Amino acid sequence: MASYNKIFLLGNLTRDPQLSYTPNQTAVVDFGLATNRKWSGQDGSQREETCFVDCRAFGRPAETINKYLSKGRMVFIEGRLTFDSWTAQDGTKRSRHRVTVENFQFLSGAGGSGGDNQNSSNMDSPDEGSQVGDDDIPF
Repeated sequence: MASYNKIFLLGNLTRDPQLSYTPNQTAVVDFGLATNRKWSGQDGSQREETCFVDCRAFGRPAETINKYLSKGRMVFIEGRLTFDSWTAQDGTKRSRHRVTVENFQFLSGAGGSGGDNQNSSNMDSPDEGSQVGDDDIPF
């Protein structure tokens, strides 16, 4: 049976993007995203929860995200869930899930500059939508 790994998130950056480069000079950007969910409890009280997600993008999309996004900006991302595991300096085993960004769109909202979200594929303007293709990911 075939499997499917796709995730869609709409949220705000929790920190400024961190740009780095692989040994072969491919751009890599890491950033955090917070998504909020609000609902009414059985007793009628308003409830809210926040989910914090680590995200990573590669290539030109990584450079675009680093250039135009900052803490508080709203973004819609499409990607896949990946699992990282490593051994820390103290010898303990660590692991985490992360979203590898495949497509994204800048949106107006918290920290944004007003107006409606844009759906253009022009990556030269911070408020215009940007698309990332599978060919841009180095693996």
